[in-house]
Amino acid sequence: MLLLVTGCSAGSEQAPGQRTVTESKGPAGSVPAGLGAYYGQSLRWGACAPYASSPTAGQAFAASDLQCARLQVPLDYAKPDGKKISLGLLRRPATGQRIGSLLTNPGGPGVSGMEAAASLAKQAAGNELGKRFDLVGFDPRGIGASEPRISCLTGAERDRQRAEDADLDTSPAGVAKNEAQQRDYADKCAERTTDGADMLAHMGTRDVVKDMDVLRSALGDKQLTYAGFSYGTRIGSAYAEQFPKNVRAMVLDGAVDPDQEQLTSVIAQRKGFQEAFDKFSAWCAQQQQCAVGKDPNGATKQFQDLTRGLIGHPIRLADGRELTYDDATTGVTQALYSKQFWQPLNMGLGQLREGNGRVLMALADMYEERYPSGKYSTTQDANMAVHCLDDPRETDRNKLKTAEGEADKVAPFLDDGKPATGELDACAFWKVKANPLPATPKVAGVAPTLTISTTNDPATPYQAGVNLAKALGGGLLTNEGTQHTAFLQGDKCIDKAASDYLVTKKLPPEGTRCPG
Repeated sequence: MLLLVTGCSAGSEQAPGQRTVTESKGPAGSVPAGLGAYYGQSLRWGACAPYASSPTAGQAFAASDLQCARLQVPLDYAKPDGKKISLGLLRRPATGQRIGSLLTNPGGPGVSGMEAAASLAKQAAGNELGKRFDLVGFDPRGIGASEPRISCLTGAERDRQRAEDADLDTSPAGVAKNEAQQRDYADKCAERTTDGADMLAHMGTRDVVKDMDVLRSALGDKQLTYAGFSYGTRIGSAYAEQFPKNVRAMVLDGAVDPDQEQLTSVIAQRKGFQEAFDKFSAWCAQQQQCAVGKDPNGATKQFQDLTRGLIGHPIRLADGRELTYDDATTGVTQALYSKQFWQPLNMGLGQLREGNGRVLMALADMYEERYPSGKYSTTQDANMAVHCLDDPRETDRNKLKTAEGEADKVAPFLDDGKPATGELDACAFWKVKANPLPATPKVAGVAPTLTISTTNDPATPYQAGVNLAKALGGGLLTNEGTQHTAFLQGDKCIDKAASDYLVTKKLPPEGTRCPG
């Protein structure tokens, strides 16, 4: 199967996160007809601990300078007087001369924007962004602290699904069995999510963009200042298309290509991961011990031989779980997102040679967002739900087979050696119709935006950022490095250029590159 791989015045002696304050700052700016009550709603800010939907959120929300609230939005914007849902919000108030709010979304789709904002708040503290903007993260509809949340599989069910390596059985019976599992997954998502099909029908980017405009107004901002990462760039470009006059400034880092259909995008992403693996292999060859050998040209073959041995022969771990081929390659993919994981990756592959899967399983659990308790975050379910709405359904098995074969050619280290099957994923059985986003956004009249693209980004290739910057008629900031996204990750060149733009609305000089 082919898969695509977030008020109170500053300076108060009492920590703002420890008290409750109700603010009424909206409506601000333009308000669509019939939505005045939403755009003008008050926000009740208080401690963040009650909003924690996971152990990691509980840790992230512990800082005393963070505040949380709920935003009410309509489930269906065509029926504003109908069912209401709520979104979880988190902010770190500005500490200096405030410009407004900086909204952020970390991507996924499905990643918690509240947790991401809590993490980014540490980077913003003390710099110009932290002084001039309230940093605001939100959990998009159906995700994290937002209510209701999407619910598909229990932790035990997901563990069993991961343990099966079902997609590696390429016989007709194996394909039929796995597609039955995909159908069952789609059924469970509709059955177990509150409001079922109605909720699933309104989890796409079109509705998230409308939610973000409600949030802009409720925060008292006439125009939106936004930083979106990865899939968050898709939210940003869709917002710019739907509300072009409402954009003040927008940083889009790790772009989703607006011109590529999904299968083409998946193949480009696979190529990016192969390039990241090649970079890792070259680094690894210089280490004292390298699990994929001292010859970078032979690393892919070494890796294939090492991981394919897991097919049909998983490694049992101390907790009784088993490291399968799929989990091993998922762990490797997770490690290729950033150079900071290269050392653990080398260690994990070295352990694999000794029949130990502990580190690779830990990396796979990080990707899957599985907690030590055995529970999972909503990320993977939300990711599927959003893609099933945003992207056209592909059910042409021949086209799928061709794409699988092409993906194996451009990323041979992930080739499992099995023939392509054209197997359908859960979207083919989804209970609501797709509502695909248009390809190239039409953004006449939008303020200049800034796209950041990294030369060796494994998940969102560099050219995608070039294409998005061109489509939006904005600026391009190039980061020379091997990682997925770069803003607010400690790179002084990137952080200064993007932060200066967000404060002043002036783009960096054309052709600006940061050495990484």
